Amino acid sequence: MWKSTPAGGPERVVALADGVFAIAITLLVLDFSVPSGLDSAAYHAELRDLAPNLGAYVLSLLVLGVFWRDHRRIFGYVEQVDGQVITLSLLGLGVAALLPFPTKLLAEYGNEPVSVAVYAAAIAALGASHLALLAVLATRPWLRGGAAPEEGFLLFGLDIAATVVVFALSVPLALAVGPAAMWSWLVLVPVQGLLGRSATRARRDVLTRRARG
Repeated sequence: MWKSTPAGGPERVVALADGVFAIAITLLVLDFSVPSGLDSAAYHAELRDLAPNLGAYVLSLLVLGVFWRDHRRIFGYVEQVDGQVITLSLLGLGVAALLPFPTKLLAEYGNEPVSVAVYAAAIAALGASHLALLAVLATRPWLRGGAAPEEGFLLFGLDIAATVVVFALSVPLALAVGPAAMWSWLVLVPVQGLLGRSATRARRDVLTRRARG
C-alpha cells in the first residue's frame, strides 16, 4: 500500500473538479455555428450537417454529467485527501478535460473505427480513474472518518466498473467491426438499471436496520 499522509480537506479538489467539468461541457459546443447570409436551402443543409455534432454533444454531456455526479458523491465521503487521492483525481480530470477532442472526432468522423475506439478509450480511462479513487478510499477509512456509501463500496464500485468494462471492450470491437460497436454501449442501460435497483434495496435495508436499532 502506498504511504498515506493526509494533506488537508477535499474542498480544493472538489472546486477544481467542478471547474474542469464545467469547462469541458462548455468546450463541447464551441464548434456549433451556422454561417450567416445563407439561402433557405443552404441554411437547412447546415442544420442537417450539425446533427452529428448535436448527437455527440448529448452523449458527452450525459457522460460528463454522470462522472461529475459520481465525483461529487465520492468526495462526499472524504474528510482528508492524501497524495494518491489528489493524483488519481488529477488524472481523471485530465481525461475529462480531454473529452471534447474525441467528441469532435466522433461527430466529424464517426464512420471511422478509430474515432469510436478513441472515444470509448477516453470514457474507459475516466471511469478507471474514478474506480481507482474509490478503491483507494475504501481501503483508507482514516481519510473518510469511517464514512461509506449506504449500499457499500462494492455496489458503488460495480456501477462504475460496468461503464469501464463496456467501453473498454468496445475499443477492440470498434477496430474489428467498425462504428457499429457503438451499439454495444446500450448494454449499460439494463446493467446499470439492475445495479441501481440492488443499490436501492441495500440502502433501504440499511435504513431499516437503523430504524430498528
